[in-house]
Amino acid sequence: MKVTLLQHTPEPERTVALAARLCYSPADISEIQEKLTVTDITAFLDKVISLGHHSVLEHASFTFGIDGISRAASHQLVRHRIASYSQQSQRYVSHAQRFNAVVPDSITARPELLARFETQLQALHDCYRTLVEAGVPAEDARYILPNATETKIIVTMNARELRHFFALRCCQRAQWEIRSMAIKMLMAARPVAPAFFRDAGPGCLGGPCPEGKFSCGKSAEVREQFATLP
Repeated sequence: MKVTLLQHTPEPERTVALAARLCYSPADISEIQEKLTVTDITAFLDKVISLGHHSVLEHASFTFGIDGISRAASHQLVRHRIASYSQQSQRYVSHAQRFNAVVPDSITARPELLARFETQLQALHDCYRTLVEAGVPAEDARYILPNATETKIIVTMNARELRHFFALRCCQRAQWEIRSMAIKMLMAARPVAPAFFRDAGPGCLGGPCPEGKFSCGKSAEVREQFATLP
């Protein structure tokens, strides 16, 4: 899996700080903009975020390129509706060669199961190729392709939705593949806008685990992990 931050709002922290300051100031926008310093921006954003005034974060957006995730993971990702997605099409991109697949560690760790898994993947590809060569449109032949099939997707979210996404998908109880992807996205976004994402991550970082009786029971270890992310 490869996650790349492709684009983001120029000076995202300044843009959001300007929007937030405007809400509390009688001054003109240009005047507020001139007076904003780096120190003001960081301190003000820390206060705004701590108070839960997150709507201003919607003025900053981040676009990620994600290669090599499974269709199983992408189906989970697109459930986050406040976002824009462009995904590699299985209708227009056919698999003349064996499709790449994501294989869970729980399978790769057991050679006898991995062998059966690989056999099934090959059989599915052989069937797919036979269908295409027989004139079946790729958009119909794709019905045989498994959730393991690799895909590529470009995702754009605003900073508010990203914080919500990280709270859910960086959690220990999130499915392993989307959790790995979410952590990589957080690591890419945090250096660009540390005021937005310094405290971002699973819900247990700022208080009790929101999962209740379903908690992983590892809040201390999770907090340590996210405190030391690169």
